Amino acid sequence: MKKIFVIGLGPGKHEYMSMASMEAIKASDVVVGYKTYIDLVEDLIKDKKVISSGMKKEIDRCEIVLNEAKEDKIVSLISSGDAGVYGMAGIMLEVLNKDGSDIEIEIVPGITASNGAASSLGAPIMHDYATISLSDLLTDWELIKKRIHCAGEGDFVVALYNPKSKGRQKHIEIARDILLKYKDGNTPVGIVRNAKRDGETVRITTLNDMLNEKIDMLTTVIIGNSKTYVKNNKMITPRGYNL
Repeated sequence: MKKIFVIGLGPGKHEYMSMASMEAIKASDVVVGYKTYIDLVEDLIKDKKVISSGMKKEIDRCEIVLNEAKEDKIVSLISSGDAGVYGMAGIMLEVLNKDGSDIEIEIVPGITASNGAASSLGAPIMHDYATISLSDLLTDWELIKKRIHCAGEGDFVVALYNPKSKGRQKHIEIARDILLKYKDGNTPVGIVRNAKRDGETVRITTLNDMLNEKIDMLTTVIIGNSKTYVKNNKMITPRGYNL
């Protein structure tokens, strides 16, 4: 049987993985993924052929998955979070399309970083929100800035992915300054590191003060809208119910 699963592992802890993702991994002959994500499910794949690789090898991994599936195998390609949100699902579909293959593919969803972080903060994304990655490896920085302006002008709650790396120290500062053009400086901001993983830290601060907190590539930053407030150390963005 030939089949490809593209699986979102969620944050990585087994209790936050779906039954569907567990069953897909169980049914697979081969599991392929970035080494860090392979390590998250190491105990589930001891009887599988495992192929791992490093950063910036996404296309190579998809081609490996395709070649393994052509050998009449069931193959799982794994991502953290949801495979369709900054994950491997789109790349895998494009590789399949380019090859002209008719191999069956199933995308298995997972808990995203924004969903995991939001649950630790309270309910900050109860209303319209935008997720924006600050990584400019695959998207032009000028376009990213334009999207931040639009999200700010539209009074969206904003979830920032990939907010700061060793090579991108200033992007988060620029993003904050753009949002200050549209949002009050006292707008609540939630900063969650290692959301729903071991070592999780949760901080609630303001747009004015957010840069005083530790922010790195393991961090998700959620910036409220004009109605977001903090009560009992929980961020809440009301939908407008009459209470």
